[in-house]
Parts: sequence; C-alpha cells; structure tokens
Amino acid sequence: MDVLDQLAEPAVALSGRVDDLLAVAGAPDRHRIWPLLRRLRVLPGDAVRAMLGLRPEALADAAEVDAELRRAYHEAGAVLADGGSWQGPAAEAYAAHRRGLAGHLTELSRRADATAAYAEAVAGWIAESRYALARTLADVLASAEAVAVTTARTGRSGLTPSGVEPGGLPVGPAAAEIGARILSTVDEAYDRAEALPRRWAAELDLLEHRPPQLPAVRPDDGRIFL
Repeated sequence: MDVLDQLAEPAVALSGRVDDLLAVAGAPDRHRIWPLLRRLRVLPGDAVRAMLGLRPEALADAAEVDAELRRAYHEAGAVLADGGSWQGPAAEAYAAHRRGLAGHLTELSRRADATAAYAEAVAGWIAESRYALARTLADVLASAEAVAVTTARTGRSGLTPSGVEPGGLPVGPAAAEIGARILSTVDEAYDRAEALPRRWAAELDLLEHRPPQLPAVRPDDGRIFL
C-alpha cells in the first residue's frame, strides 16, 4: 500500500463530488480546466479511479520472464554451436543457417533484456505518477475549495444554475479549481507515458529472422562427407 492507497477513500469521494458539481454548475469561462478536459477526455473523479487501478507490481514478473527466456536462448544456442564434422556444400549451407540462427538468438536475448527494462521503466512511471497524484490530492483535500465542494448542497433546494449555493458561496469555481489541479497532474503523467514507447521503440521492434541467401547447390554437390 502506497500513499495514494491511503488517500483513496477521501480522494474518490472528493473527486466524485467534483464531477457531480461540474455537471450541475459547470466551470467558469476560460478556466484552465477546459483545455485539460478536452485533452484528456476524462473527468477528475474518473482520472483518480483510473490512477488507483494502475499497479507497478503487475510488472514485477518481467525480470523473471526475461531470465527464463535468456536461459532458453542459451540452450538453443549451445545446440547450434555443435556443427558436427560434416563437409561439403550441404554442410556449408547448414553452417550458414546455423550461424544465422545463432545470431538471431543473440538478438532475441538482447530484446528480452530490453523488454524487461521497458517493463521496469513503466513500473517506475506508475509509481512516480501515483506519488505525484497523492501529493496533489493531499493538498486539495486540505484546501478551502474542498470545504466548499464537500459542504455544497445539490438537492432540490441546492445549487442555482450559476453554481452558487443559497447563501452566496460559489462552488462551481471551487470544483473547477480542484478538478484542474487533479487533471493537471494526470496530464503531466500522460506526457511522460507518451514518451516511454518512443524512447524504447528501436529496442522493441518486431524482430524477424531472415535466412541467409545461399547459392543453389547442384544435385551432385549435395553429398555430405564424414
């Protein structure tokens, strides 16, 4: 359990309240929440719940899988290393294929390491993003805007269309401010997430094995000499 888990219950309650108030009262014109809503296409409450669902532990097995793959590639490579005592054109063709497969296995092993490192980077991004959101939520939970949002009434005698509670307290701007702070943190995390695949693209491309191009062997040259 991390800091975000500890704040989960009040954070979900507050952000869900923000969603409700934004639906009823809206947000002030030209408020900074509008471009965030258009970019992320998610309400603050939904964003908080989505971040709570991200778990770095889900990627913890990547290193173990990588070790198993490397062992399998090594065992296959050891088999290919034993070319026997064949001689002749057919044996030479076999040796060329054997070298090609051995090189391919070496590259697969390197790609396995890259995949494990990428998984570790994603897990790090999740942990950092959860911590950043937890810090934002800790601030907004103790803010005056949180008090306004929490105590606002939305029943039959509650908010007016302008987002002002009977008594004159403007809860629309308060909800918009909390929502903007939450979405701004999520937006920064989103930018970092977009950069990860680009950074690792060359290491994670599809790897195809291409057999070597060999000259045609005449039927009478296909003998194998021991």
